[in-house]
Amino acid sequence: MFTTSCINSSSSSHFFRFSPSCVRGPPYSLRCSGMDNGVSPSLFPLHRCKTIHLVRHAQGIHNVDGDKNYKAYMSEEYFDAHLTQLGWQQVDNLRKHVHSTGLIKNIDMVITSPLLRTIQTAVGVFGGEAYTDKMDGLPLMVANAGNSGRPAISSLNSPPILAVELCREHLGVHPCDKRRSISEYERLFPAVDFSLIESDDDILWKADVRETKEEVADRGVNFINWLFTRKEKEIAVVTHSGFLFHTLARFGNDCHPLVKKEISSHFANCELRSMVIGDRSRVVGSDSSSTNYSGKVPPGPDLPSEAADEKNKEKDASN
Repeated sequence: MFTTSCINSSSSSHFFRFSPSCVRGPPYSLRCSGMDNGVSPSLFPLHRCKTIHLVRHAQGIHNVDGDKNYKAYMSEEYFDAHLTQLGWQQVDNLRKHVHSTGLIKNIDMVITSPLLRTIQTAVGVFGGEAYTDKMDGLPLMVANAGNSGRPAISSLNSPPILAVELCREHLGVHPCDKRRSISEYERLFPAVDFSLIESDDDILWKADVRETKEEVADRGVNFINWLFTRKEKEIAVVTHSGFLFHTLARFGNDCHPLVKKEISSHFANCELRSMVIGDRSRVVGSDSSSTNYSGKVPPGPDLPSEAADEKNKEKDASN
């Protein structure tokens, strides 16, 4: 399968490659250049790239009324909104997809926004099977967490799940985007890692100040930069519509408009898009390749014919 890719705008040194399915493409990037003349491919070292699988959370209770009336997002009733039963069906279907495609076997880590709907989506899609008291280790989710009506979920055979504040939804004003205390989350999701979150209470959300779109996008670019510092090579990210839309709008600006749309259009609930990120500016400190092979083992003469031709021309010229 052929994958389409593009370089981002000049505001960052990262590029995205978009893959329209979960099947991994060839180990090179395709750079969008000369839009009038079509795509011109260019090679990029595989070990300087990471594969990321971006997921918007499944349907939350706030989405139902908010879809009809935007003012519903202002309701305290939707504080840290949990998934609907339809949302859990969406989770089950995405879970089937990541298992049937073999994607679950490739993912080294899952990053989730620390809100109830995203954590529920992350553990439901990428977690283990139903948890029983006879199992070793802590469950990813206790039974009926967040009024889910769902059984406990095991962490067995699941990639680690890490909560990160940087990929939260648009901060401020909307109660649905305010998180509860980390100590409460830790009781609901015992095997999820919350160690990177410094404050137990939500000090980022303000009742009377909402982030601008530019601030969300800046935070998103910082998140992508942070992702690239991780040692993991294949990462799933479970986050939010607004965060994804404003962040991805910063990328693909010199691609064909159709490719740009593939990258940055709004995500549906529980939609997954697979992409590749790379850093063209990083020379020192990049990870070494696990698949490159130096060759010449055992050593022997290996002068290329072209180089031999050049040497003969130089020799003839000197005579």
